[in-house]
Amino acid sequence: MKSKTLLRIACALILIHLIGHSMGHLQWDKPKDPKMKEVVEVMKGYSSEFMGATKSMANYFEGYSIILFFVFGMTILILWSVSGFIETNRPIAIKILYPIAITYLAFGVIEYLYFFLFAASISFLAGVCVFLGINSSK
Repeated sequence: MKSKTLLRIACALILIHLIGHSMGHLQWDKPKDPKMKEVVEVMKGYSSEFMGATKSMANYFEGYSIILFFVFGMTILILWSVSGFIETNRPIAIKILYPIAITYLAFGVIEYLYFFLFAASISFLAGVCVFLGINSSK
């Protein structure tokens, strides 16, 4: 398979992850489970000062979640751009792609340990596609 195709498959996988993340983000603070609802209320209910800002754990949770929207979006844009020049400018492409591949493999492991298998497999497969894209362009 061509490098361009593999990198664009990685883009599609990350887009799927972004869509799933969006669905979870919009619903995280409205759980149906009564115990989880209690946890969310405690996260929202108490704020504390940290490094000059007073925020709740819910604020931090929400903020990290929003940051991920931009990380996923940025990755999609970078991968799509690099897929257009990987064959003609391989040395630059590799310098951009290796960190992305390693990061998405790490995301897959972290998501497996702390979240759930679907998210983990999407990230891990995206990392594998990027690695394959690097190696198939030789």
